[in-house]
Amino acid sequence: MTRATRVAVIGLGNMGLPMAINLVKAGLNVEVWNRSDEAANSAVQEGAVRVSDLKDIDSHVVLTVLPGIDPVKNILDSGLRSALKSGDILVVMGTTSVVAMVELSNSLKAEGIIAVDAPMSGGDIGAQNATMSIMVGADSQTFATLLPVFEKIGKTIRLIGPVGAGQLTKAANQVIVGINMTALAEAITLARRSGLDAKAVFDILSTGLAGSNVMNFGRSKIESEQYIPGGYSKFLYADLNYALEAAIDSGTTLPVTSLVASLYKNLLANGDGDLDISAITREIERMTDK
Repeated sequence: MTRATRVAVIGLGNMGLPMAINLVKAGLNVEVWNRSDEAANSAVQEGAVRVSDLKDIDSHVVLTVLPGIDPVKNILDSGLRSALKSGDILVVMGTTSVVAMVELSNSLKAEGIIAVDAPMSGGDIGAQNATMSIMVGADSQTFATLLPVFEKIGKTIRLIGPVGAGQLTKAANQVIVGINMTALAEAITLARRSGLDAKAVFDILSTGLAGSNVMNFGRSKIESEQYIPGGYSKFLYADLNYALEAAIDSGTTLPVTSLVASLYKNLLANGDGDLDISAITREIERMTDK
């Protein structure tokens, strides 16, 4: 087993852990690093190798599955930068701003390290089933190197453009997700407050034009009112702000996105940021009760 054949996964949360496991099951040599033991041990049980110190990572491709650019910078400063060699590829799979991604790529380029963005869509279910959509910002040669890895964890994989293009596409994706989830929350709250059964309403809506992947993702959580996170509300709020930042840069007006972002901001202020994105239903209910 050579260094060139190894892939490291840093960050074993709801997305990172199933991704690491799928890479192992696909026959890749996988290193993992995580702050807590439980997720790391789960990956080891599936055949991954745990690295306790970031400076000891020894993989040509390093996938970071972390919430935002600051955690990526922190792990670089905590030993990963010294572990990376010229020609290695650092893949930022969490969501961040386009500006921050380009800045990181440029800073690492001076050391010969290739940093690209490959944010994902599909939630925890997509990660578990290896059906995620992966939006890549990279040059064509780096994309060709990464594609065999991405194919083990995703289904729809596209090279969108240069570094930063993946993050911009993810921002557009999150605009749709946030608006759709909020619309769904409003519709079901209306149905419930009017005396209708949520399940019956979902059954009808899901087979018509209103049906969507967002509905499939959030339905069971809204029905049960158990908002166990597949995607955290606090992260979606951050993503919506990345979209608004990109809108300012491009001179685009996003009126609905601005409103939805304000609703998620209120959700976080009310202590529900660690709940699933479908918990925006709670905010709609709170507003209804005022």
